[in-house]
Amino acid sequence: MANTPTPHIGAQYGEIADTVIMAGDPLRVQFMAENYIDNPVQFNSVRGMLGFTGTYKGKRVSVMGHGMGIPSIGIYTYELYHFYDVTTIVRIGSAGAYDKDLKIGDLVLAMGACTDSNYGAQYALPGTFCPIADYGLLRRSVEECERLGFRYKVGNVLSSDCFYSDTPTADKWMKMGVLAVEMEASALYMNAARAGKKAMAMFTVSDHLVTGEVTTSEQRQKTFTNMMEVALSLVD
Repeated sequence: MANTPTPHIGAQYGEIADTVIMAGDPLRVQFMAENYIDNPVQFNSVRGMLGFTGTYKGKRVSVMGHGMGIPSIGIYTYELYHFYDVTTIVRIGSAGAYDKDLKIGDLVLAMGACTDSNYGAQYALPGTFCPIADYGLLRRSVEECERLGFRYKVGNVLSSDCFYSDTPTADKWMKMGVLAVEMEASALYMNAARAGKKAMAMFTVSDHLVTGEVTTSEQRQKTFTNMMEVALSLVD
């Protein structure tokens, strides 16, 4: 394909599977490749954003990093959808909880993704676009959480441009029932909508912005793997 490799992904066309599971941290991706994927072959190391393709329970899948923030995931997912013919992208990440009923290690399944980013302005829509998950992927994620007995909540998240905000607004989002804050899902959902493709984002609660709780390294190791198992169940 004429557009591959891209400026950011070194793979040739055909080296990336139809379904890609993405995480912000490329080392988490490497962990997935080494612990869950059979016969992983590395297809990308450009800018240290590792990517691997292999099989999971006999089904071809790719895992890849997307970096931090909406501009970063916006670039990588656009290239995957448009230049590599990827049909499904599942983001797995950490999130800070807003909802008082969420506990450290719980999963948040993002039905929708609010944002304070200007990313959607490029579409010049005559109103406010609501970025949402693919319903089929969301439904299957819920079913897998139920089957495995994982604690989870479904609802809205906030994809924020600011990790360190000079004017914190958490209370305003909490009033609207937003469950948690992260930094990428809305761009993923917008790119998927524009490309006519599928996307799902799910998160492990790594800290709580109301109670002040944070995860230990041991908790991160155990609970992040729950999220990986749910994401891998979506591979067709």
